[in-house]
Amino acid sequence: MLSMKMVRLAAIGCVAAFLSGTTAGTANAAIPESSESIKIAMNNWTSQNVLSYITGQLLEKMGYTVEYIPSDSQLQFQALGNGDLDFQVEVWEGSMAEAFAKSLEGGDVVDAGSHTAVTREDWWYPQYVKDVCPGLPDWKALDACAEKFATAETKPKGRFVGPPADWGKHYSERIQALKMNFQEVPVGQAATLWAELQAAYDRKEPIVLFNWTPNFIEAKFPGEFVDFPDPASDAKCKTQPEYCGAPKSGYLKKAAWKGVQEKWPAAFAVMQHINFNNEQIAKAASMVDTDGLSPEEAAAKWISDNPSAWKEWVPAD
Repeated sequence: MLSMKMVRLAAIGCVAAFLSGTTAGTANAAIPESSESIKIAMNNWTSQNVLSYITGQLLEKMGYTVEYIPSDSQLQFQALGNGDLDFQVEVWEGSMAEAFAKSLEGGDVVDAGSHTAVTREDWWYPQYVKDVCPGLPDWKALDACAEKFATAETKPKGRFVGPPADWGKHYSERIQALKMNFQEVPVGQAATLWAELQAAYDRKEPIVLFNWTPNFIEAKFPGEFVDFPDPASDAKCKTQPEYCGAPKSGYLKKAAWKGVQEKWPAAFAVMQHINFNNEQIAKAASMVDTDGLSPEEAAAKWISDNPSAWKEWVPAD
């Protein structure tokens, strides 16, 4: 009977064979190590969906069965710990750090490595807004211009177009902590953020909304993030996190159920080596949000167009 170490070595050999376009008879017998489906988390924004399908389609080519499971961006870590989900390709520091850290402490979720991409998630405005609100990107300058962002719904307060509630943000608390003359109006999905931005951009109306990088928006609409008190340098952030902005150079990680590395060792090796940079993620999202492809189609196109990128995800050993 093969030892677990021998199965792992054979599995890794099959990964190398798949990615190099060759075959290896002995290794092929080890893949998939289990016939059970690998369950990949699906959140409600474009880049996460495309990257999830890229991961899944590569695993499917190796012989694995993959399921794509919709999940709340905060509750997904409990599902990973329970084994109800197996892999999450985008763990954002700005919105998931606390839940992710707690899941790692429990021991049932493992850190599957970091992407090269550097992230930021915060209030953002298109570049032309600086013409009507001098002093930006400082948050105090924004607050002094609050009435220029007012709508019938929020007047006399300015409107901040916030993200979906399940993204784990607490911008209403920040508004209160900083005593800002703004009101958060959250949307139900990411597409509504972009519709609001496009409408304001076409009319050159002042707007401030939630945005993040990497994202296709940065290539389509020039703009800047608002500078709030910096958690890296403001001591008050340690005792009052709602007072401060998000990290300006946040991580983008991957997370997995602890059982993946034993149940599907070759798949886990690929998960660990998956690595996207900012430009790649922005372009992947743009294929959907700008070019009109479905996330599945965008993933297939990315795999076809970028063999040199995903072949590097083979474990070196």
